[in-house]
Amino acid sequence: MIDIELIREDFENTAANLGKRGVEKKELEQLKEVDEKWRNLTSEVEEKRAEQNTAGKELVNLDAAKKEEKIKELKKVSDILKELEGQLAEVAEERNILRNKLPNLIIDDVPVGPDESANKVLRQVGELPEFKFTPKEHWELGQDLNIIDTEQASKVTGSRFSYIKGDLVQLQFALVQLAFSVLTNEKELEKIIEKNDLDVPTAPFIPVVPPVMVRPEVFGQMARLEPKDERYYIESDDLFLVGSAEHTLGPIHIDSTLKEEQLPARYVGYSTSFRREAGSYGKDVRGILRVHQFDKLEIESFTVPEKSTQEQNFIVAIQEHLMQLLELPYQVVAISTGDMGDPDARQIDIETWLPGQNKYRETHSADLMTDYQSRRLKTRVKREDGKVELVHMNDATVFAIGRTLIAIMENYQEEDGSIKVPKALKNFVSFKQIKKA
Repeated sequence: MIDIELIREDFENTAANLGKRGVEKKELEQLKEVDEKWRNLTSEVEEKRAEQNTAGKELVNLDAAKKEEKIKELKKVSDILKELEGQLAEVAEERNILRNKLPNLIIDDVPVGPDESANKVLRQVGELPEFKFTPKEHWELGQDLNIIDTEQASKVTGSRFSYIKGDLVQLQFALVQLAFSVLTNEKELEKIIEKNDLDVPTAPFIPVVPPVMVRPEVFGQMARLEPKDERYYIESDDLFLVGSAEHTLGPIHIDSTLKEEQLPARYVGYSTSFRREAGSYGKDVRGILRVHQFDKLEIESFTVPEKSTQEQNFIVAIQEHLMQLLELPYQVVAISTGDMGDPDARQIDIETWLPGQNKYRETHSADLMTDYQSRRLKTRVKREDGKVELVHMNDATVFAIGRTLIAIMENYQEEDGSIKVPKALKNFVSFKQIKKA
Protein backbone atom coordinates (compact mmCIF):
# COMPACT_ATOMS: atom_id res chain seq x y z
CA MET A 1 0.00 0.00 0.00
CA ILE A 2 1.09 3.58 -0.49
CA ASP A 3 2.09 5.93 2.32
CA ILE A 4 -1.05 7.46 3.88
CA GLU A 5 0.93 10.65 4.54
CA LEU A 6 0.83 11.30 0.79
CA ILE A 7 -2.95 11.48 0.98
CA ARG A 8 -2.79 13.77 4.01
CA GLU A 9 0.06 16.08 3.02
CA ASP A 10 0.39 15.94 -0.79
CA PHE A 11 -3.14 15.17 -1.92
CA GLU A 12 -3.18 16.92 -5.32
CA ASN A 13 0.08 15.44 -6.62
CA THR A 14 -0.87 11.99 -5.34
CA ALA A 15 -4.28 12.25 -7.02
CA ALA A 16 -2.65 13.34 -10.28
CA ASN A 17 -0.21 10.41 -10.20
CA LEU A 18 -2.85 7.79 -9.37
CA GLY A 19 -5.20 9.38 -11.91
CA LYS A 20 -2.81 8.11 -14.60
CA ARG A 21 -3.69 4.63 -13.37
CA GLY A 22 -7.42 5.23 -13.59
CA VAL A 23 -7.98 6.06 -9.92
CA GLU A 24 -10.72 8.66 -9.57
CA LYS A 25 -10.11 11.62 -7.29
CA LYS A 26 -13.30 10.90 -5.34
CA GLU A 27 -11.78 7.59 -4.20
CA LEU A 28 -8.91 9.46 -2.58
CA GLU A 29 -11.26 12.04 -1.11
CA GLN A 30 -13.25 9.22 0.48
CA LEU A 31 -10.06 7.71 1.91
CA LYS A 32 -8.95 11.10 3.22
CA GLU A 33 -12.29 11.57 4.97
CA VAL A 34 -12.24 8.08 6.52
CA ASP A 35 -8.60 8.54 7.55
CA GLU A 36 -9.48 11.79 9.31
CA LYS A 37 -12.30 10.00 11.14
CA TRP A 38 -9.89 7.20 12.07
CA ARG A 39 -7.36 9.68 13.47
CA ASN A 40 -9.99 11.48 15.54
CA LEU A 41 -11.33 8.22 16.94
CA THR A 42 -7.78 7.01 17.68
CA SER A 43 -7.15 10.20 19.62
CA GLU A 44 -10.40 9.82 21.58
CA VAL A 45 -9.63 6.19 22.41
CA GLU A 46 -6.14 7.09 23.61
CA GLU A 47 -7.54 9.88 25.78
CA LYS A 48 -10.11 7.58 27.38
CA ARG A 49 -7.50 4.89 27.99
CA ALA A 50 -5.24 7.44 29.66
CA GLU A 51 -8.19 8.65 31.74
CA GLN A 52 -8.97 5.05 32.69
CA ASN A 53 -5.37 4.36 33.69
CA THR A 54 -5.13 7.51 35.79
CA ALA A 55 -8.38 6.76 37.59
CA GLY A 56 -7.27 3.20 38.23
CA LYS A 57 -4.06 4.39 39.91
CA GLU A 58 -6.02 6.86 42.05
CA LEU A 59 -8.21 4.04 43.43
CA VAL A 60 -5.37 2.71 45.57
CA ASN A 61 -5.22 5.76 47.84
CA LEU A 62 -8.97 6.44 48.24
CA ASP A 63 -11.14 5.62 51.21
CA ALA A 64 -14.15 3.30 50.81
CA ALA A 65 -16.76 6.00 50.01
CA LYS A 66 -14.62 7.79 47.44
CA LYS A 67 -13.46 4.48 46.00
CA GLU A 68 -17.08 3.49 45.28
CA GLU A 69 -17.66 6.83 43.55
CA LYS A 70 -14.47 6.44 41.49
CA ILE A 71 -15.51 2.92 40.46
CA LYS A 72 -18.78 4.30 39.10
CA GLU A 73 -16.82 6.92 37.23
CA LEU A 74 -14.52 4.25 35.83
CA LYS A 75 -17.52 2.20 34.68
CA LYS A 76 -18.79 5.18 32.65
CA VAL A 77 -15.35 5.70 31.11
CA SER A 78 -15.11 1.97 30.35
CA ASP A 79 -18.50 1.96 28.62
CA ILE A 80 -17.58 4.98 26.51
CA LEU A 81 -14.21 3.42 25.67
CA LYS A 82 -15.82 0.16 24.62
CA GLU A 83 -18.16 2.00 22.27
CA LEU A 84 -15.32 4.10 20.83
CA GLU A 85 -13.14 1.01 20.29
CA GLY A 86 -15.98 -0.63 18.38
CA GLN A 87 -16.36 2.43 16.17
CA LEU A 88 -12.59 2.59 15.67
CA ALA A 89 -12.42 -1.07 14.59
CA GLU A 90 -15.15 -0.47 11.98
CA VAL A 91 -13.50 2.68 10.65
CA ALA A 92 -10.05 1.02 10.63
CA GLU A 93 -11.44 -1.85 8.54
CA GLU A 94 -13.02 0.59 6.08
CA ARG A 95 -9.76 2.57 5.93
CA ASN A 96 -7.70 -0.56 5.23
CA ILE A 97 -10.06 -1.67 2.46
CA LEU A 98 -9.83 1.74 0.77
CA ARG A 99 -6.03 1.84 1.14
CA ASN A 100 -5.57 -1.68 -0.20
CA LYS A 101 -7.59 -0.85 -3.32
CA LEU A 102 -5.10 1.80 -4.39
CA PRO A 103 -2.30 0.82 -6.80
CA ASN A 104 1.26 2.02 -6.39
CA LEU A 105 2.44 5.44 -7.50
CA ILE A 106 4.23 5.30 -10.84
CA ILE A 107 7.75 6.38 -11.77
CA ASP A 108 7.93 9.37 -14.14
CA ASP A 109 9.01 7.43 -17.26
CA VAL A 110 6.13 4.91 -17.22
CA PRO A 111 3.98 5.15 -20.40
CA VAL A 112 0.43 6.30 -19.68
CA GLY A 113 -2.43 4.48 -21.37
CA PRO A 114 -5.49 2.32 -20.85
CA ASP A 115 -4.03 -1.08 -21.77
CA GLU A 116 -1.23 -2.93 -23.59
CA SER A 117 -1.75 -0.76 -26.68
CA ALA A 118 0.14 2.00 -24.83
CA ASN A 119 3.17 -0.20 -24.07
CA LYS A 120 6.39 1.21 -25.53
CA VAL A 121 9.08 -0.85 -27.26
CA LEU A 122 12.39 0.51 -25.98
CA ARG A 123 14.71 -1.57 -28.14
CA GLN A 124 14.95 -4.71 -30.24
CA VAL A 125 18.02 -6.92 -29.98
CA GLY A 126 19.16 -9.76 -32.24
CA GLU A 127 18.35 -10.72 -35.79
CA LEU A 128 15.21 -12.69 -36.49
CA PRO A 129 16.08 -16.17 -37.81
CA GLU A 130 15.43 -16.98 -41.46
CA PHE A 131 14.33 -20.46 -42.39
CA LYS A 132 14.29 -22.24 -45.74
CA PHE A 133 11.27 -24.14 -44.46
CA THR A 134 8.11 -23.32 -42.61
CA PRO A 135 9.06 -23.26 -38.91
CA LYS A 136 6.98 -25.40 -36.60
CA GLU A 137 5.46 -24.41 -33.30
CA HIS A 138 7.01 -25.85 -30.17
CA TRP A 139 4.19 -28.27 -29.45
CA GLU A 140 4.63 -29.85 -32.90
CA LEU A 141 8.38 -30.19 -32.35
CA GLY A 142 7.81 -31.53 -28.85
CA GLN A 143 5.41 -34.16 -30.08
CA ASP A 144 7.59 -35.22 -33.01
CA LEU A 145 10.70 -35.53 -30.83
CA ASN A 146 8.83 -37.17 -27.94
CA ILE A 147 10.05 -34.56 -25.45
CA ILE A 148 6.65 -32.99 -24.61
CA ASP A 149 3.67 -35.21 -23.90
CA THR A 150 0.42 -33.44 -23.07
CA GLU A 151 -1.81 -36.31 -24.17
CA GLN A 152 -0.70 -38.74 -21.48
CA ALA A 153 -0.52 -35.95 -18.88
CA SER A 154 -4.15 -35.06 -19.58
CA LYS A 155 -5.13 -38.65 -18.73
CA VAL A 156 -3.25 -38.44 -15.44
CA THR A 157 -3.95 -34.88 -14.30
CA GLY A 158 -6.18 -33.13 -16.81
CA SER A 159 -5.77 -30.55 -19.52
CA ARG A 160 -2.90 -28.07 -19.56
CA PHE A 161 -0.43 -30.29 -17.80
CA SER A 162 2.50 -31.97 -19.51
CA TYR A 163 5.32 -34.42 -19.22
CA ILE A 164 8.64 -32.81 -20.11
CA LYS A 165 10.91 -35.67 -21.15
CA GLY A 166 14.34 -36.73 -22.28
CA ASP A 167 16.79 -34.16 -23.57
CA LEU A 168 14.39 -31.29 -22.94
CA VAL A 169 14.67 -31.99 -19.20
CA GLN A 170 18.46 -31.71 -19.42
CA LEU A 171 18.00 -28.45 -21.31
CA GLN A 172 15.73 -27.16 -18.54
CA PHE A 173 18.33 -27.73 -15.86
CA ALA A 174 21.05 -26.38 -18.15
CA LEU A 175 19.13 -23.10 -18.09
CA VAL A 176 19.14 -23.18 -14.29
CA GLN A 177 22.89 -23.82 -14.20
CA LEU A 178 23.54 -21.05 -16.73
CA ALA A 179 21.54 -18.59 -14.65
CA PHE A 180 23.33 -19.55 -11.43
CA SER A 181 26.72 -19.30 -13.16
CA VAL A 182 25.98 -15.62 -13.81
CA LEU A 183 23.89 -14.56 -10.81
CA THR A 184 26.18 -16.07 -8.16
CA ASN A 185 29.39 -14.86 -9.82
CA GLU A 186 30.45 -11.40 -8.63
CA LYS A 187 32.91 -10.96 -11.51
CA GLU A 188 30.20 -11.68 -14.10
CA LEU A 189 27.87 -9.20 -12.41
CA GLU A 190 30.63 -6.60 -12.36
CA LYS A 191 31.01 -6.95 -16.15
CA ILE A 192 27.27 -6.42 -16.63
CA ILE A 193 27.35 -3.34 -14.39
CA GLU A 194 30.31 -1.82 -16.25
CA LYS A 195 28.86 -2.60 -19.69
CA ASN A 196 25.60 -0.85 -18.83
CA ASP A 197 27.19 2.04 -16.91
CA LEU A 198 25.22 1.28 -13.75
CA ASP A 199 25.83 2.48 -10.21
CA VAL A 200 24.97 -0.59 -8.12
CA PRO A 201 27.01 -2.94 -5.92
CA THR A 202 28.30 -6.25 -7.26
CA ALA A 203 26.74 -8.32 -4.46
CA PRO A 204 25.85 -11.76 -5.86
CA PHE A 205 22.43 -13.40 -5.65
CA ILE A 206 21.78 -16.05 -3.02
CA PRO A 207 20.11 -19.19 -4.47
CA VAL A 208 16.89 -20.19 -2.71
CA VAL A 209 14.36 -22.97 -3.12
CA PRO A 210 11.36 -21.28 -1.49
CA PRO A 211 8.07 -22.81 -0.26
CA VAL A 212 5.41 -23.35 -2.92
CA MET A 213 2.57 -22.65 -0.48
CA VAL A 214 1.74 -19.36 1.19
CA ARG A 215 -0.66 -18.23 3.88
CA PRO A 216 -3.55 -16.03 2.65
CA GLU A 217 -2.61 -13.09 4.86
CA VAL A 218 0.99 -13.11 3.59
CA PHE A 219 -0.22 -13.42 -0.01
CA GLY A 220 -2.34 -10.36 0.72
CA GLN A 221 0.60 -8.49 2.19
CA MET A 222 2.46 -9.17 -1.06
CA ALA A 223 -0.55 -7.65 -2.89
CA ARG A 224 -0.48 -10.67 -5.22
CA LEU A 225 -3.48 -12.64 -3.93
CA GLU A 226 -5.80 -11.15 -6.52
CA PRO A 227 -7.13 -12.23 -8.92
CA LYS A 228 -8.13 -15.16 -6.73
CA ASP A 229 -9.59 -17.06 -9.67
CA GLU A 230 -6.01 -17.52 -10.89
CA ARG A 231 -4.94 -19.15 -7.63
CA TYR A 232 -5.11 -22.72 -6.39
CA TYR A 233 -6.40 -22.88 -2.81
CA ILE A 234 -6.07 -25.78 -0.36
CA GLU A 235 -9.03 -25.27 1.94
CA SER A 236 -8.10 -27.98 4.46
CA ASP A 237 -4.83 -26.20 5.25
CA ASP A 238 -5.86 -22.61 4.44
CA LEU A 239 -2.94 -22.26 2.05
CA PHE A 240 -2.51 -21.06 -1.53
CA LEU A 241 -0.12 -22.54 -4.08
CA VAL A 242 2.24 -19.86 -5.35
CA GLY A 243 1.92 -18.48 -8.85
CA SER A 244 5.61 -17.58 -8.89
CA ALA A 245 8.68 -17.94 -6.66
CA GLU A 246 8.42 -14.22 -5.83
CA HIS A 247 5.27 -14.88 -3.80
CA THR A 248 7.28 -16.55 -1.05
CA LEU A 249 10.66 -14.94 -1.80
CA GLY A 250 9.23 -11.47 -1.24
CA PRO A 251 8.25 -12.21 2.39
CA ILE A 252 11.65 -13.73 3.23
CA HIS A 253 12.32 -10.69 5.48
CA ILE A 254 8.76 -10.21 6.76
CA ASP A 255 8.63 -8.34 10.10
CA SER A 256 12.39 -7.74 9.91
CA THR A 257 14.73 -4.76 10.09
CA LEU A 258 17.88 -5.18 8.02
CA LYS A 259 21.08 -3.23 8.51
CA GLU A 260 22.06 -0.89 5.70
CA GLU A 261 25.29 -2.82 5.13
CA GLN A 262 23.19 -5.93 4.39
CA LEU A 263 21.68 -4.24 1.33
CA PRO A 264 21.24 -4.93 -1.46
CA ALA A 265 19.94 -8.33 -0.35
CA ARG A 266 19.56 -10.29 -3.58
CA TYR A 267 17.99 -13.70 -4.05
CA VAL A 268 17.36 -16.03 -6.98
CA GLY A 269 14.65 -18.59 -6.35
CA TYR A 270 13.77 -21.75 -8.23
CA SER A 271 10.20 -22.89 -7.82
CA THR A 272 7.37 -24.83 -9.36
CA SER A 273 4.44 -22.44 -9.84
CA PHE A 274 0.72 -22.93 -10.26
CA ARG A 275 -1.89 -20.85 -12.09
CA ARG A 276 -5.36 -21.59 -13.32
CA GLU A 277 -4.82 -19.55 -16.51
CA ALA A 278 -8.53 -18.80 -16.55
CA GLY A 279 -9.76 -17.43 -19.86
CA SER A 280 -6.86 -18.76 -21.96
CA TYR A 281 -7.88 -20.26 -25.26
CA GLY A 282 -6.80 -21.12 -28.81
CA LYS A 283 -3.22 -21.99 -29.65
CA ASP A 284 -1.98 -20.71 -26.29
CA VAL A 285 -3.29 -23.83 -24.60
CA ARG A 286 -1.35 -26.13 -26.92
CA GLY A 287 1.95 -27.44 -25.59
CA ILE A 288 3.54 -25.68 -22.62
CA LEU A 289 2.94 -21.95 -23.22
CA ARG A 290 -0.02 -21.60 -20.83
CA VAL A 291 -0.16 -24.47 -18.39
CA HIS A 292 -1.34 -24.88 -14.83
CA GLN A 293 2.05 -26.04 -13.50
CA PHE A 294 5.40 -24.65 -14.59
CA ASP A 295 8.88 -23.89 -13.29
CA LYS A 296 10.49 -20.48 -12.92
CA LEU A 297 13.68 -18.83 -11.78
CA GLU A 298 12.87 -15.52 -10.09
CA ILE A 299 14.85 -12.62 -8.67
CA GLU A 300 13.88 -10.80 -5.47
CA SER A 301 15.95 -7.82 -4.39
CA PHE A 302 15.82 -5.52 -1.35
CA THR A 303 17.53 -2.12 -1.53
CA VAL A 304 17.69 1.28 0.09
CA PRO A 305 15.08 3.57 -1.55
CA GLU A 306 17.50 5.73 -3.55
CA LYS A 307 18.97 2.68 -5.29
CA SER A 308 15.80 0.84 -6.33
CA THR A 309 15.40 2.23 -9.86
CA GLN A 310 19.06 1.54 -10.64
CA GLU A 311 18.55 -1.95 -9.22
CA GLN A 312 15.69 -2.55 -11.63
CA ASN A 313 17.85 -1.34 -14.53
CA PHE A 314 20.55 -3.76 -13.35
CA ILE A 315 18.09 -6.64 -13.24
CA VAL A 316 16.90 -5.88 -16.79
CA ALA A 317 20.56 -5.81 -17.87
CA ILE A 318 21.01 -9.29 -16.36
CA GLN A 319 17.94 -10.55 -18.20
CA GLU A 320 19.27 -9.16 -21.47
CA HIS A 321 22.72 -10.62 -20.83
CA LEU A 322 21.24 -14.09 -20.42
CA MET A 323 19.13 -13.71 -23.56
CA GLN A 324 22.18 -12.60 -25.50
CA LEU A 325 24.12 -15.62 -24.21
CA LEU A 326 21.31 -17.79 -25.59
CA GLU A 327 21.37 -15.76 -28.83
CA LEU A 328 17.60 -15.34 -28.81
CA PRO A 329 16.09 -12.27 -30.52
CA TYR A 330 13.99 -10.16 -28.18
CA GLN A 331 12.52 -6.74 -27.51
CA VAL A 332 12.43 -4.73 -24.30
CA VAL A 333 9.07 -3.15 -23.53
CA ALA A 334 8.05 -0.45 -21.04
CA ILE A 335 4.63 -1.48 -19.72
CA SER A 336 1.91 1.16 -19.54
CA THR A 337 -0.13 2.26 -16.54
CA GLY A 338 -3.15 0.31 -17.78
CA ASP A 339 -1.26 -2.95 -18.28
CA MET A 340 0.97 -3.16 -15.20
CA GLY A 341 0.19 -4.83 -11.88
CA ASP A 342 -1.13 -2.77 -8.97
CA PRO A 343 2.02 -3.15 -6.80
CA ASP A 344 4.29 -1.99 -9.63
CA ALA A 345 5.73 1.50 -9.80
CA ARG A 346 7.46 0.58 -13.05
CA GLN A 347 7.37 -2.61 -15.12
CA ILE A 348 9.78 -3.60 -17.88
CA ASP A 349 9.08 -6.74 -19.94
CA ILE A 350 11.16 -8.75 -22.37
CA GLU A 351 9.33 -10.37 -25.26
CA THR A 352 11.16 -13.09 -27.19
CA TRP A 353 10.65 -13.87 -30.86
CA LEU A 354 8.84 -17.16 -31.51
CA PRO A 355 9.20 -18.14 -35.19
CA GLY A 356 6.43 -20.76 -35.00
CA GLN A 357 3.98 -18.04 -33.97
CA ASN A 358 5.72 -15.36 -36.04
CA LYS A 359 5.60 -12.83 -33.21
CA TYR A 360 7.17 -11.71 -29.96
CA ARG A 361 5.76 -13.20 -26.75
CA GLU A 362 6.41 -12.16 -23.16
CA THR A 363 9.07 -14.24 -21.42
CA HIS A 364 10.31 -11.89 -18.68
CA SER A 365 9.06 -9.16 -16.37
CA ALA A 366 11.01 -6.84 -14.07
CA ASP A 367 8.82 -5.14 -11.47
CA LEU A 368 9.85 -2.28 -9.21
CA MET A 369 7.46 -2.04 -6.26
CA THR A 370 9.25 0.73 -4.28
CA ASP A 371 7.87 0.45 -0.70
CA TYR A 372 4.38 -0.75 -1.68
CA GLN A 373 4.95 -4.34 -0.53
CA SER A 374 7.46 -3.66 2.25
CA ARG A 375 4.95 -1.40 4.04
CA ARG A 376 2.56 -4.35 4.41
CA LEU A 377 5.35 -6.84 5.08
CA LYS A 378 7.02 -4.51 7.61
CA THR A 379 10.42 -5.02 6.03
CA ARG A 380 12.68 -2.15 7.04
CA VAL A 381 16.27 -0.99 6.92
CA LYS A 382 18.21 0.72 9.71
CA ARG A 383 20.40 3.34 8.07
CA GLU A 384 23.91 4.12 9.24
CA ASP A 385 22.63 7.32 10.87
CA GLY A 386 20.16 5.28 12.94
CA LYS A 387 17.08 6.19 10.92
CA VAL A 388 14.69 3.30 10.23
CA GLU A 389 12.73 3.28 6.97
CA LEU A 390 11.03 0.86 4.59
CA VAL A 391 13.15 -0.99 2.06
CA HIS A 392 12.37 -0.90 -1.66
CA MET A 393 11.71 -4.18 -3.44
CA ASN A 394 12.21 -5.50 -6.97
CA ASP A 395 11.16 -8.83 -8.42
CA ALA A 396 11.88 -10.20 -11.86
CA THR A 397 11.96 -13.26 -14.07
CA VAL A 398 15.33 -14.87 -14.68
CA PHE A 399 13.84 -17.63 -16.80
CA ALA A 400 10.23 -18.68 -17.16
CA ILE A 401 11.56 -22.13 -17.94
CA GLY A 402 8.75 -23.37 -20.17
CA ARG A 403 8.62 -20.24 -22.29
CA THR A 404 12.41 -20.14 -22.60
CA LEU A 405 12.41 -23.77 -23.76
CA ILE A 406 9.74 -22.82 -26.32
CA ALA A 407 11.92 -19.98 -27.61
CA ILE A 408 14.96 -22.26 -27.90
CA MET A 409 12.98 -24.99 -29.64
CA GLU A 410 11.45 -22.67 -32.21
CA ASN A 411 14.51 -20.51 -32.90
CA TYR A 412 16.97 -23.41 -33.02
CA GLN A 413 14.88 -25.87 -35.03
CA GLU A 414 16.37 -27.51 -38.13
CA GLU A 415 14.66 -28.61 -41.33
CA ASP A 416 14.90 -32.27 -40.32
CA GLY A 417 12.91 -31.54 -37.16
CA SER A 418 15.87 -31.60 -34.78
CA ILE A 419 16.78 -28.77 -32.38
CA LYS A 420 20.26 -27.39 -31.95
CA VAL A 421 21.53 -26.66 -28.45
CA PRO A 422 22.57 -23.00 -27.90
CA LYS A 423 26.31 -22.57 -27.43
CA ALA A 424 25.83 -21.19 -23.93
CA LEU A 425 24.19 -24.43 -22.80
CA LYS A 426 26.51 -26.97 -24.41
CA ASN A 427 28.76 -27.25 -21.35
CA PHE A 428 25.75 -28.25 -19.25
CA VAL A 429 24.37 -31.07 -21.42
CA SER A 430 25.71 -34.23 -23.02
CA PHE A 431 24.42 -33.59 -26.56
CA LYS A 432 24.59 -30.96 -29.30
CA GLN A 433 21.19 -31.61 -30.83
CA ILE A 434 17.86 -32.94 -29.78
CA LYS A 435 17.00 -35.56 -32.41
CA LYS A 436 14.35 -38.16 -33.00
CA ALA A 437 15.11 -41.32 -31.11
